[in-house]
Amino acid sequence: MPTVVRRERDLAKTREPSYYKIQIKRGSPRFHNIFNKEEPMAELQLDPQKTALVLIDLQNAVLGMTPAPHSADKVVENSVKLANAFRAKGAPVIYVRVDLNDFLKLPVDQPPNLGDKPLPAVASEIAASAGFQPGDILITKRHWGAFADTDLEQQLKNRGIDTVVLTGISTNVGVESTARQGTGLGFAFVLVEDACSAQDAEQHRYAFEEIFPRLTRVRTTGEVLAAYA
Repeated sequence: MPTVVRRERDLAKTREPSYYKIQIKRGSPRFHNIFNKEEPMAELQLDPQKTALVLIDLQNAVLGMTPAPHSADKVVENSVKLANAFRAKGAPVIYVRVDLNDFLKLPVDQPPNLGDKPLPAVASEIAASAGFQPGDILITKRHWGAFADTDLEQQLKNRGIDTVVLTGISTNVGVESTARQGTGLGFAFVLVEDACSAQDAEQHRYAFEEIFPRLTRVRTTGEVLAAYA
């Protein structure tokens, strides 16, 4: 059998979405993919007065994990670059953390393994390397998404924000949940591929190839910085 070579794909490029429409033919509904080719991505334009940067779970316990495909250090490095650029333009920089000792307990098949004793408070604190600065906004959540049972929506609306640039760990947990909740509230999102990472590379790849292009615009750190230059 011939060897199958899997080529690395640029996850910051738009993928073909699997939206369908119903066509009636001979009395029976048939489903056809109506987006059968990739469209070139539009040039990214960001208005500092209407755009906020939201960084998900760059806290000590989370950064102690070993995410993929990007290391925690790389996610932090790129997130800090973006945060500095946003502050320089006077745009809001919002750090989100999860309170691990007040995590919402729900009846699920695979509950989080947080142990039987309270965790040290430092586990839920934003890591020093993530660069939280005076004037930044801190949101504390109790579950995956940053909008549920927090004032994030109001913080954004009070500032006239309609677009969120999103980074953090984990891609398909806190980051994806926040993007799903936020788009449902009417906010536009830009997901920064090389400033996010997941528990494994396949989860990250699936989110950035199959989910985020349908909900958001996917770009790299460099592309977002260029749009802000």
